[in-house]
Amino acid sequence: MENKNLKKIRRHKRIRARIFGTKEKPRLSVFKSNKHIFAQLIDDDEGKTLVSASDLKMKKNKKANAALEVGKLIAAKAKELKIETVVFDRGGYKYHGSIKAVAEGAREGGLKF
Repeated sequence: MENKNLKKIRRHKRIRARIFGTKEKPRLSVFKSNKHIFAQLIDDDEGKTLVSASDLKMKKNKKANAALEVGKLIAAKAKELKIETVVFDRGGYKYHGSIKAVAEGAREGGLKF
């Protein structure tokens, strides 16, 4: 029987085969650890991270609320760089809970995807 991590890696490879970020439309990549959530906008043409955000310096609150705030923060930072549209990369995670909250926060912040 396969473990959860192998399944996540396989899902992520399938997703990344179809998703590619450019400077005009970067990839919004989300990573989730047991304690924290991280998001970054990546230009895959040059292999550079344009903007990043995490809940490391935020007050401790529920994970979904922290994820929503990370989404709003990454959207605000993207607006400073005049980025309006992105490609969402859920990183092999299922689209619910914290991952969904990051996406909703980014949409509330004004990003389109």
